[in-house]
Amino acid sequence: MKLKTTELDGETYAVIENGMPVYVDDDGKETPLNAPEMRNTISSLNYEAQSHREAKEKALKDLKAFEGLDAAKAKDAIAKLADIDANELIKAGDRDAAIAAAIKPLEEQIASLSQEKGDLANTLNDHMIGGAFSSSKYAADNLAIPADIARSFFGQNFKVEDGSVVAYDAHGNKLYSPSNPGNLASFDEALKHLVSGYAHKDSILKGAGSSGGGAKPGAGGSGPKTMTRAEFDQMDQGTRAAKMADGFKIAG
Repeated sequence: MKLKTTELDGETYAVIENGMPVYVDDDGKETPLNAPEMRNTISSLNYEAQSHREAKEKALKDLKAFEGLDAAKAKDAIAKLADIDANELIKAGDRDAAIAAAIKPLEEQIASLSQEKGDLANTLNDHMIGGAFSSSKYAADNLAIPADIARSFFGQNFKVEDGSVVAYDAHGNKLYSPSNPGNLASFDEALKHLVSGYAHKDSILKGAGSSGGGAKPGAGGSGPKTMTRAEFDQMDQGTRAAKMADGFKIAG
């Protein structure tokens, strides 16, 4: 983006709109830059990014406790234990019951460890993808919806693989970088691609949809249109987009 200027009496001046300098992007779109708001947004994004980073580091630390655990090998060892000749240790009639009693706590421990490991991995993935949306410059600069709502639209297109967030298109194909051929797309590149292919993109892009004014249906008056987060989550994507385009905001 570059600053829009004008010539007056041989001098070059920045174009000001509503007290804010106007910038022009590569597509010719003009956008007034609200510096205080941008500063607050950057501070908020930095705080969110730090929170996600700390959560990721904690999850990684917790996962280290399970390094080297091979559930398949542990179960195999338990199965072999059942074949041990225990005739010299216990009565033949009690052998099966004794082995079963010895194996049960180990099986329960393995199941618990496997479940806990899976839960930690899911938590780590959730923080990484959520953090990517919260710290996305593309989302902050171009989307008229909060990061968590953007994630509800496009989060299913991202997965965590080998410690990195990887994007997929609607057909299940990985997205590759248009600027670095052969490499996977960065998060912002992928999000921009997904937004550009979204049928209702005008309802979520800044400057493309409704200004958000008007009254809430059935409520009377001239207050803003609002809906609860629970109501928003129950809608399909088409309905969500239509509501956003109509100027609805999420309250609570």
